[in-house]
Parts: sequence; structure tokens; C-alpha cells
Amino acid sequence: MTTPQADLTVLYDGGCPLCLREVSFLRRRDQHGRLAFVDVDAPDYNPEAWEGISYRDAMARIHAIRSDGTVLMNVAVFREAYRLIGLGWLYAPTTWPLVQPLVNRLYDIWAGKRLQWTGRSDLDTLCSDRCRLN
Repeated sequence: MTTPQADLTVLYDGGCPLCLREVSFLRRRDQHGRLAFVDVDAPDYNPEAWEGISYRDAMARIHAIRSDGTVLMNVAVFREAYRLIGLGWLYAPTTWPLVQPLVNRLYDIWAGKRLQWTGRSDLDTLCSDRCRLN
């Protein structure tokens, strides 16, 4: 289930300062309401409402859902979000054959270290803490 007017709903970690900065930038640039945002770290995040994307999966790597229900992950999320706000040219090189594998690898490293680099608990601890709250 996505927001009806949104072309893309981005699932983001509201506890991550870098994620919040990116979401803030995208919101400011989204002149036509093409993007919607869902904080997966919010206590009321419900995977069933968002194509079954679990808390663990959403916290491990960025996800987004197109209005047709197609799920995007990783760099494809940024590529589509930037395209929708008119800055697609910034991510266009990420589709080039020589650049794409490098960008994908860099994202994998970022996704694996993001929580540590932003001073958060590791993913297992976050998931365990979340289970205790629910």
C-alpha cells in the first residue's frame, strides 16, 4: 500500500542522521508531491502495509515502492527518487557498465556499516530491542 498520489514511497530510517538529511533534501526538492516517505524506525511501522518489507530488511538496506507496487532497493531507490525530482542526471552514471558494479559495491559497504558509522546499535540489537517493545 503506498500513498495514492506518490509515484515513489521511500522507506527510511528515521533514527539515522544521514538518512534524515537525505529525506529532508528530497522533500525540499519534490515540487510536485511525487515522493512519500515512511519511517521504518517509527514504533508503528507495519510491514504488511508496505509490501511485507520487514523492519530488519528495511533497516539493512534502503527500499522504496513505486505506485504500481514494484519494490526497489539499494542505489535504484536513489536513482528513481532523484529522477522524480528532476535531478536524475546525478545518478545516471550509476547505470553505466563500468560504474554500476563499483557503485553497487560501495553501497553494499555503506549499508553494512551505516549503523556503526552513525553511532547506532547493530542490526541484531535494534531488531531485538524492537521485538521487546512489540
